[in-house]
Amino acid sequence: MSGITLSGSCLCGSVTFEVTGDPQNFFHCHCSRCRKASGTGHASNIIMTGASLDWASGQDQLAGYKVPDAKFFGTVFCSTCGSPMPRYSAERQVAVVPAGSLDSEPAIEPNGRIFRDSAANWSCGADGIPEFEQYPPRS
Repeated sequence: MSGITLSGSCLCGSVTFEVTGDPQNFFHCHCSRCRKASGTGHASNIIMTGASLDWASGQDQLAGYKVPDAKFFGTVFCSTCGSPMPRYSAERQVAVVPAGSLDSEPAIEPNGRIFRDSAANWSCGADGIPEFEQYPPRS
């Protein structure tokens, strides 16, 4: 699958976006950073390469936080309602799209649970998708 466009918005509707690119992975990440950023047992993110991001509305409503000691991890969110929004690296042409921010079902299914070694005991799982202690091996 390549060259798809995903559209989404925040809870209050102030921020809308379109991301176009090649979906590489759709992970449920159980690391402590993703748990803190999402407020749940895992974050569900679609990683897209060769990506471009268009903020159709509300870009001025966005706020973010970069974890000081992390190479890439940060958050982007609507400053009005707090909804997680896509994170984009123009330099790497990579977008990390929170699946819950999408306005329709994506044409990609989750393909792994990552950082299961960090999962909270109460977190969900056992749904038949592959699980990895950290990142999956590169192919």
